[in-house]
Amino acid sequence: MRVVHVDVQVVPEHLEEFLEQTHRNAEASRLEPGVLRFDVVQDRADPRHVVLVDVNDDEDAPGAHQATAHYARWRDADADWMARPRSATTFDPVDPVAENAWRCAPGATRRSPSQRPDASRSVRGRPQRSPG
Repeated sequence: MRVVHVDVQVVPEHLEEFLEQTHRNAEASRLEPGVLRFDVVQDRADPRHVVLVDVNDDEDAPGAHQATAHYARWRDADADWMARPRSATTFDPVDPVAENAWRCAPGATRRSPSQRPDASRSVRGRPQRSPG
């Protein structure tokens, strides 16, 4: 089993387009064999900083993912929207170690970017915490 974090910094004027494309890629990725979960998280302090979390049940799943048509569409569409080249770090799970603990529940509801709370209230619709 392996966990891959893909770190992305998006140029501000293409953030919403990037999130829409990334949502489509994530939805399709969750249907791939070997993918236990595929999450997209956004930095509260800097919404242009996005991390993709890809949890796979075997070593070959990431290579198979990169050979899919939906990944190629995401990669090609988003290429000009990156503020810097994306980077990836591969992790081994420490806790939980059981594969089924990482698996998304069948039929789990995901919100598309258009369903997110109004970001003008705060980052991602959540109250901001004061440092300290």
